[in-house]
Amino acid sequence: MSIFWLLVLLALCRGISSNGVVTNVSTRPDVVNVGAILSGNSIIGKVAKAAINAAVEDVNSDPTVLAGTKMKLNMKDSHYSGFLGIVEALQFMEKDTVAIIGPQLSVTAHVIAHIANELQVPLLSYSATDPTLSPLQFPFFVRTSQSDLYQMAAIADIVNYYGWKEVIAVYVDDDHGRNGIAALGDKLAEKRCKISYKAPMATEATRDNITDELVKVALTESRIIVLHTYAGAGPVVLEVATFLGMMGSGYVWITTNWLSTILDTNSPLPTSAMDDFQGVITLRMYTPDSEVKRKFVSRWSNLTSEKSANGSFGMSTYGLYAYDTVWLLAHAIDAFFNKGGIISFSNDSKLTGLHGGSLNLDAMNIFDGGNLLLKSILQVNITGVTGPINFTSDRDLIHPAFEVINVIGTGSRRIGYWSNYSGLSVMPPETLYTNPRNLSSANQRLYSPIWPGQTTQRPRGWAFPNNGRQLKIGVPKRVSYREIVSQEEGTDMFKGYCIDVFIAAVNLLPYGLPYKLIPFGDGRNNPSHTELVRLITTGVYDAAIGDIAIITNRTRMADFTQPYIESGLVVVAPVRKLNSSAWSFLRPFTPVMWAVTAFFFLVVGVAVWILEHRINDEFRGPPRKQAVTILWFSLSTLFFSHRENTISTLGRIVLLIWLFVVLIITSSYTASLTSILTVQQLSSPIKGIETLINSNDPIGHQQDSYARNYLVEELGIRESRLIPLISPEDYAKALRDGPQRGGVAAVVDERAFVDLFLSTRCEFSIVGQEFTKAGWGFAFPRDSPLAIDMSTAILRLSENGDLQRMHDKWLMRSACTSQGTTLAVDRLQLKSFWGLFVICGFACFLALCIYFIQMLRQFSKHYSEELESSGRSSVSGRVQTFLSFVDEKEETVKSRSKRRQMERTSNRSVGEEDESTNSYKRRHLESSSNKSLYSGDEV
Repeated sequence: MSIFWLLVLLALCRGISSNGVVTNVSTRPDVVNVGAILSGNSIIGKVAKAAINAAVEDVNSDPTVLAGTKMKLNMKDSHYSGFLGIVEALQFMEKDTVAIIGPQLSVTAHVIAHIANELQVPLLSYSATDPTLSPLQFPFFVRTSQSDLYQMAAIADIVNYYGWKEVIAVYVDDDHGRNGIAALGDKLAEKRCKISYKAPMATEATRDNITDELVKVALTESRIIVLHTYAGAGPVVLEVATFLGMMGSGYVWITTNWLSTILDTNSPLPTSAMDDFQGVITLRMYTPDSEVKRKFVSRWSNLTSEKSANGSFGMSTYGLYAYDTVWLLAHAIDAFFNKGGIISFSNDSKLTGLHGGSLNLDAMNIFDGGNLLLKSILQVNITGVTGPINFTSDRDLIHPAFEVINVIGTGSRRIGYWSNYSGLSVMPPETLYTNPRNLSSANQRLYSPIWPGQTTQRPRGWAFPNNGRQLKIGVPKRVSYREIVSQEEGTDMFKGYCIDVFIAAVNLLPYGLPYKLIPFGDGRNNPSHTELVRLITTGVYDAAIGDIAIITNRTRMADFTQPYIESGLVVVAPVRKLNSSAWSFLRPFTPVMWAVTAFFFLVVGVAVWILEHRINDEFRGPPRKQAVTILWFSLSTLFFSHRENTISTLGRIVLLIWLFVVLIITSSYTASLTSILTVQQLSSPIKGIETLINSNDPIGHQQDSYARNYLVEELGIRESRLIPLISPEDYAKALRDGPQRGGVAAVVDERAFVDLFLSTRCEFSIVGQEFTKAGWGFAFPRDSPLAIDMSTAILRLSENGDLQRMHDKWLMRSACTSQGTTLAVDRLQLKSFWGLFVICGFACFLALCIYFIQMLRQFSKHYSEELESSGRSSVSGRVQTFLSFVDEKEETVKSRSKRRQMERTSNRSVGEEDESTNSYKRRHLESSSNKSLYSGDEV
């Protein structure tokens, strides 16, 4: 509302005088003026009035709060009128009011908040819960209770917890109702849920108006109803709903906290009133239990009985928040004075320049300390009867939480809690604040409620409206493969496999499904299934059934049921029979496999011969004999009948590994040859989709099948190669003609169609593997609950065997199966055995390396001295000697080496003896010579 219209309201304030500038000289005055606006006769107002009066008395009786200053409360009753609330807010300015408690209604708060902004007077409301009362727009508005934003988040979590996807919103059409429902829509969207229908009601709606709206609601699909209104209109809505039969089984009613306020304040309610509330889920603002709260609640009966002409009434959470609002304001005022704040008012320069005739504009003064008081309010950190009182950066109270209440019998039952910290829980929120935050779906829990209709089974959440409208279900009008689905000539009836599955699934639904099958197509060509699904999004059809493959681009447009048949793409090609011949025994292996196998027979034979040649007489002899021995030994291992014994350890290891390889090869060969000789084989030059990708031959596909897009977009096949075909006869003719005569090399189609095609045409067959995984399903609009129920029904058909029986009835043919033919399996190739050959080859190589090292050591030991003495130390001489050494028998080498060693020992002994004799003779001669010399001297 513009400031101009606010000024017009001043005409009602002719008694307000112009006071100019009023300043309290004392920093702590004796009295502080505080205003309060409420509706005393309303269910919230009467509780708040008693709580506020009690709080003011408690504050004034406690000298430690305001240090002697008294809080003077000026309470105005707006009689539930927004207009009077605005006028009363203006009248407070006459008495230098520093803050206003209220207003009670969000609608009134939107207007008074503009006055508070202009005059800088804090506005503290315990019941204006509209989430759009933002501090950005209304900086002097302070909400001292929980915002409806959190209440709607709790409702969204409840809806998501029970697995519902759509709700209906019934609400009062004012700022409180519209903005609350807008917040609900946002919170539901976060859970991938939505409001499917909105039913606004006038603020002064009559019973007839409510009835008209609820009749519209009853004609909708959803059965989850959120009722967001006031305590006055809410019971009337539920009473009318009971009259219309909308409180029975299948319905879910979730109300905001107005219902819990009624139950807390007016309990016990008459039985007739409670009958209208049975099974309803409602919320209550949560306040933790504490000693302060218990003491205040124990005083409540005395407080209400003394000051209420109509006797005592119950305490609601609004009363607790109203009581804490006074204490919050008292502590803020005390902090205001402690910071040096003074209560002073000055004229608004914007108003003094206006001349409004008899309007006393000068009476509207600005509170100079408003900003400081507002800051003090937001910085308060105390504990009240509602728990900790502290504001977040968004000016919301910390720890927002609600109780989830189920109305049953003559009272209510708490089935859990909701908090912004932990979501839904059966434990009080304050016990979870010390744990790590966990909002996962597995951590959400509520006790089981009693739903409307006195049932504990969770309602499905939706039903077909009783408006006589049938679902328009599109059915493709096929011209080929009529076993799948077809329209009976001259009627609107359909038959086929898909139709039988759909009817059987509908019969399993726990409710009646009114529908009408509508043909889609011109009857001359097979229709496009993608286009059929698209028409669901435009509202032409409510669903589509038939051979509709579940592929990516279709799932973006609609929701599909569980597949009722697997049907991926396969390749069909002509095949020829392979009859047995004189050379059939060669077919199990490819030529490369035969060549490699033969090569390894020789390699192993040579390796064993090398390892056994020096020590085994069976592997010695003339060259011709040795060559025959190698061939015989290697080939005889094929039958495990080799007669030569292996002596060396290395030879035995090589032979053991080779015999294992031979066992695998012979077993595989035997199995493949048995299949070739006992089962009639079919062969085709096309081995699968890889063959078609690597060739340039034309490819056939069913007209308007998704196979065309898949081949072009996913496999990169040129579109010019693709030829559309309609009927099975077209398939057969194109495959028989082949690419040379204008036909196709192969046809790519879905498995279900191919099975029908091949059931009577044995000259064709599936080649390769199924190269996509897909299935057929029924299509429904996005987020349709019918898709889930139909999926459940299809699963039941699969479990009880009915789905297979319908498949056998329509799609099973056995004309070719009795012939015992099978598509020829690929011949055994080297890639299937290369691991065995690698192991065997490595074993041979390793054994020969070890053997070669041993030979070098023996050769250096026995021949090194001989080579040096004989002068054959050249490389060629050493090589010739080494080859001769390797060819010799090991025993011969050892005996010759031993003999040479003995000879060297004997020669060494003889030499030593000769040298001793010569020495003796030399000494004897010397002695004789000496004697002769002595004799001569004597003569």
